[in-house]
Amino acid sequence: MSQQQSAAPAPATVTVARRGDWWRDAVIYQVYPRSFADSNGDGMGDLEGVRSRLPYLRDLGVDAVWLSPFYASPQADAGYDVADYRAVDPMFGNLLDADALIRDAHALGLRIIVDLVPNHSSDQHEWFKRALAEGPGSPSRDRYHFRPGKGENGELPPNDWESIFGGPAWTRVADGEWYLHLFAPEQPDFNWEHPAVGDEFRSILRFWLDMGVDGFRIDVAHGLVKAEGLPDLGGADQLKLLGNDVMPFFDQDGVHDVYRQWRHVLDEYAGERIFVAEAWTPTVERTANYVRPDELHQAFNFQYLSTDWDAKELRAVIDRTLEAMRPVGAPATWVLSNHDVTRHATRFANPPGLGTQIRTAGDRELGLRRARAATLLMLALPGSAYVYQGEELGLPDVVDLPDEVRQDPAYFRGAGQDGFRDGCRVPIPWTREGSSYGFGSGGSWLPQPASWGELSIEAQTGVAGSTLELYRGALRVRREQADLGAGDAVEWLRAPEGVLAFRRGEFVCVANTSGESVTTPAYGRVLLASGELTEADGEAKLPADTTVWWTTA
Repeated sequence: MSQQQSAAPAPATVTVARRGDWWRDAVIYQVYPRSFADSNGDGMGDLEGVRSRLPYLRDLGVDAVWLSPFYASPQADAGYDVADYRAVDPMFGNLLDADALIRDAHALGLRIIVDLVPNHSSDQHEWFKRALAEGPGSPSRDRYHFRPGKGENGELPPNDWESIFGGPAWTRVADGEWYLHLFAPEQPDFNWEHPAVGDEFRSILRFWLDMGVDGFRIDVAHGLVKAEGLPDLGGADQLKLLGNDVMPFFDQDGVHDVYRQWRHVLDEYAGERIFVAEAWTPTVERTANYVRPDELHQAFNFQYLSTDWDAKELRAVIDRTLEAMRPVGAPATWVLSNHDVTRHATRFANPPGLGTQIRTAGDRELGLRRARAATLLMLALPGSAYVYQGEELGLPDVVDLPDEVRQDPAYFRGAGQDGFRDGCRVPIPWTREGSSYGFGSGGSWLPQPASWGELSIEAQTGVAGSTLELYRGALRVRREQADLGAGDAVEWLRAPEGVLAFRRGEFVCVANTSGESVTTPAYGRVLLASGELTEADGEAKLPADTTVWWTTA
């Protein structure tokens, strides 16, 4: 038991106003704590910094805040290598800071969702250190995937799996055995066939639920259970398999038993607590398996995030998503950016087809115009939406970070992910001036561009047409319009080539992805638009890459 664990505060009384199924239409804001706000001037964001900025998030109009990991960790993968699931890493504060943040959020009407990392621990976790110390055949090793190697002297890995970060998914220890890590070597995978692992994580859930958190975002939710026997891929390209089929180390059916057990734990607590799955699956239909009524509540829609700014492709993924979620009664989710992909203001600034990790700045003006239009489209769709910190400012990715400041572990491992996730993790700007544009008094852990000041919250607040005010307006209208938010269908309307148009009751959304101006019916009173449009004689002329909201009431 850590000192921080033993000093845990009394369970929080949840005072945030409750309404049933709030998560079905919630807008959830992702905070990456190390890059949000620094309270002590050490260049690293922290929980007290997040707490001090909660009024900003309330005023922005979001319903909940998802916090990326702040647990005790050696930080080999920015906190996704957890050494103690019941302690706060000193770089972020302590458990009292977490408790104060949760209580303040609830008092402001905000809910708190925390990251949970159940696929793997840190190699500094007490269980793993004990497994190394006790050696082959010990019960402690059964909590991870230790195996003898292949070859005459066990010098080859136990199978041909590769790490998502590049290189073998196995590392050999001094006594000759190998352990499995689907990510960095510092992140050994738990063996979820061992009952102690399930017992421990149900206890961890209760620890944070007792502190008052409103839910959990489950990291690598698709990865906990591995195929029996850990079979070889047999030369298949695992990256291609991820897009077309179920891999032996991802999306195994056995994972759903884990989440059914977790749901029993969550349902013991009042207040509509939720689970959100980071589940990379081959199809949206496979994703729907994670949100059946007795499992999780939401799953990230990575198929939507990966779709280019193209009307035909967007309509297809919207239809597939709504059709897949309808039979299981779960809300669709929509997301454009997060801490693992290139910000959409930069993705849309580049030619289509490049994927979600892009290394060039592209056409900044074009990217921002499309990002604003894409945001209004996303917020008009039925279900829940996720906003990544800084996207409400129109922040681009920082694609020109010097090699010597990069910290993404995948950057140093050659193959696998391209390792350029640092670009979307640069601390966000709060003010026009200062050593870190209001992030903190002591600089920032990743350098911010000189242009950051004019993109800051200070620079955009109260400025008509700014991206920040567009988000504030969109979230306000979303709350005010009864036809927005929860639902499971849209009524598609006839529209010109390259244009999406749909109705939800008295609300109409039209998104022009065509790259040129188009003329559509003027459906009523304009509620909001991402760009300038003109109306005359019952028609509206929409500029390229523009989305408009109308009400027919």
